[in-house]
Amino acid sequence: MLSNKVAVVTGGGRGIGRAISLALAEKGASVAIIYAGNAEAAEKTVADCAAMGVKSAAYVCDVASFDGTKAVAREIISQFGGVDILVNNAGITRDGLIATMREESFDEVIGANLKGAFNMTKHLYANFLKRRAGRIINISSVSGLMGNPGQANYSASKAGLVGLTKTTAKELGARGVTCNAIAPGYIESDMTALLADERLDAAKKMIPLGRLGKPEDVAALAVFLASDAAAYITGEVIRTDGGLCM
Repeated sequence: MLSNKVAVVTGGGRGIGRAISLALAEKGASVAIIYAGNAEAAEKTVADCAAMGVKSAAYVCDVASFDGTKAVAREIISQFGGVDILVNNAGITRDGLIATMREESFDEVIGANLKGAFNMTKHLYANFLKRRAGRIINISSVSGLMGNPGQANYSASKAGLVGLTKTTAKELGARGVTCNAIAPGYIESDMTALLADERLDAAKKMIPLGRLGKPEDVAALAVFLASDAAAYITGEVIRTDGGLCM
């Protein structure tokens, strides 16, 4: 399905990023994983991808760094020969009410979640133009669609990804490149594991399907959007939220 394709997944070592990396590898794509801090998790994901018979490698990089992402993009193109699929998944949270949120907390989240996606898209832009084909998938959030108290920075960054997605889709569409966003809801992850049981129970009551999603639910959609089956879909924001935001 994705044989001979090369995918780059930011934040690809853990959580949703790991699930996406493994799902792409399972379909035959070579996978370059970009991570910021957890080398052990990244190398484990690389090993698991390689065990499926594909080429895989990990690169440490702060996606908020313009120069850092430029260097890593060049390194990946040099080692893999080009990029067909870019998944901008890397993200962080620094929650707090607007009244008490530090400026640094706002800037850090915007830098990692939104500017990071811009950086990677910009530095792989010429690659996609040259190949006249490709898939860019941005991992947004339902928080970016409906807002969430205590997450002004996170919600703003994920809403910004929607605008970035639509603009990228319009700029690159004529070259055969699609760009779509996935907006997950409550997904089982390190983040949701920190939530109190009462909050999780309240969340489940708001979800028509009555449960949290799994990283694999997001990964399955990413694989579809990366495939030829989604060749005529671009500029879309697709929710994987169990019906939370409908």
